[in-house]
Amino acid sequence: MKRLHCAFALPLALALGSPVAAQTRSSPTLIVFITADQFKPEYFDRFRAQFTGGFARLVNGGAFYTNAFQDHAITETAQGHSETLSGRYPRSTGILTNARGVGDPRTRLLGLDSAGASPFRFRGTTLIDWMRSADPQSRAFSVSRKDRGAILPIGRGKESVWWYAKGNFTTSTYYADTLPTWVRVFNDRRVPFRSAGRAWTLLLPESAYPEPDFVEVENKRAHQTFPHALTSDTSLAKIQFIDFPWMDEYTLDFALQGVNELNLGRGPHTDLLAISLSSNDAVGHRFGPDSRELHDEVLRLDRSLGVFLDSLFKLRDSTRIIIALTADHGVAPFPELSHSPEVSKAMNVRFRPTLDSVRARLAARGVTDTAAFSFDPGVLLVNRQALAAHGVDPDSAVEDFARHMRELPGVARVQRVRDLSKGDTIRDPVARRWLHMVAPDLPVELAITLEPYNVWWMGGWAEHGSPYDYDAHVPVLFYGPPFRPGRYTEQVGVVDMAPTLARVLGVRPTEALDGHVLTSSLR
Repeated sequence: MKRLHCAFALPLALALGSPVAAQTRSSPTLIVFITADQFKPEYFDRFRAQFTGGFARLVNGGAFYTNAFQDHAITETAQGHSETLSGRYPRSTGILTNARGVGDPRTRLLGLDSAGASPFRFRGTTLIDWMRSADPQSRAFSVSRKDRGAILPIGRGKESVWWYAKGNFTTSTYYADTLPTWVRVFNDRRVPFRSAGRAWTLLLPESAYPEPDFVEVENKRAHQTFPHALTSDTSLAKIQFIDFPWMDEYTLDFALQGVNELNLGRGPHTDLLAISLSSNDAVGHRFGPDSRELHDEVLRLDRSLGVFLDSLFKLRDSTRIIIALTADHGVAPFPELSHSPEVSKAMNVRFRPTLDSVRARLAARGVTDTAAFSFDPGVLLVNRQALAAHGVDPDSAVEDFARHMRELPGVARVQRVRDLSKGDTIRDPVARRWLHMVAPDLPVELAITLEPYNVWWMGGWAEHGSPYDYDAHVPVLFYGPPFRPGRYTEQVGVVDMAPTLARVLGVRPTEALDGHVLTSSLR
């Protein structure tokens, strides 16, 4: 029988077995946790014959859980990354949406005159906290193209956390006051700037790609075919660089440099390296999951990851390294290209007119602050006090919006958050994933689900964010001596990864988790 998670069955604290074990000569000295942004597990089978690098090594030699999920409703980057190393759903981590993720105007980006980011919304602990409770010498180094991809796997810990902004890797004043010399030297290479004018061409001969090169709806109906060139304007190249596969190479180069500079993984204690790779997300949004561009991006990531692992294993003892890999979410095809038998015609659902109409009626009553009644695709947030102060009944306003949304073509469910626990969370994955989504103290009034393969209109990209399997299904993979290689078909969650790694390290989580130890792959 498949095991299904229930948000209210916080399972143990955790039954990890024996107390923290002393480090031995065979104990892991480095955990490498890789999150591939917008990566569907089917890519491992679709492109496996063409893998020669990191994916080939991990899939052939690792424990691959093929039936794994980000088991929450709004499948976006921030929420997915908040689960990876916390072992808890967004309901517990407090991360509701990308927009309400890590942006923090009270911090500044080092070297840039702009607002920074921090984990100020994140609740609870993560694997590095448990590791440091067991051994204060343990350290973490986290890097991503995105701030949320670097920050949230580490939680609130003030570790070494870095992300890309305007041509450079940087961090915020939450973590540091100045850039270390090695980071400044790395940035001084000016790789994104020197890439201006560079062309993205196919890695393999054209005959190796069955996908059509030209698809009209791709890339907002412009520049749909290879080669794809980065602008020759260096001031723009540093921005556009993130949309090309080279961003992953650059991120992995920075990660390897950090391992060297911080002496991570030398032992005897265990260190943590978290890497989030985002090019797949950029390419997937622009060209879709079934495009030639996505195919080439995955092959390039395989090669880049292979070079990184080969280099890492030359620097450190590979028998004392554990690698874990997952994704923060999947993706739906462009609605115009959907051929799913579940829906006759997928569509872009435009919520803005409905929201503007309700807000206009509220403004006529004196409620002019848009934050008092806001919609972040999927959830309606309401400041009840602000509405009541102007004589507006909050429940009436919520029901007004709900009624109009139910009438909107493409909408499947409009539910009051207070009623979510009444759903069938065992047989209904949508109900279960919504229950795993919203922290009880957040001002969320409505949870709105579209019909399968429909997407909220966000500007013409291929999108994700739904509670359906095509957005929630992700790979979960472990590689290293503690794990038995093979394919495992039991239903598991990304929340199971942190407790499993904790078991391997012999450390105890410091709070109750939603995840379970995956004993099936442990030696």
